[in-house]
Amino acid sequence: MEKDPQEEYEKFSGLWMQISCNPDGMDNPVENYGVIPTVKFTNNQFVVTSATGEIVIEGLFSVNPYAAPKEIDWTDTFGEDAGKTFPAIYEIGEDRLVFCAANEGMKRPRGFESKIGHTLRFF
Repeated sequence: MEKDPQEEYEKFSGLWMQISCNPDGMDNPVENYGVIPTVKFTNNQFVVTSATGEIVIEGLFSVNPYAAPKEIDWTDTFGEDAGKTFPAIYEIGEDRLVFCAANEGMKRPRGFESKIGHTLRFF
């Protein structure tokens, strides 16, 4: 039985706290990159906010729950990378979201590992 894409978007719905970010193969725990950002998902939109309440990134996302691993594309519409789309893979559960995104123009990651050009994030 195929998954309903709308049900997949509903799994993202709400506020998520980032607990780890590992860019370009480097372990980068919260203590090293400052305040813990949050991401609010509504339908296919996301807003990343710093602990001080500043919106740092906004964008849209689309999922392909039929792929293995599941695929997601992040398109920033506001922030430092506005206009860029990042191909990624993800896993999501009731209280855990993990995704690995490639830099714009790179091939989509095939595994959940941080390496040059990839960022692994845990929420």
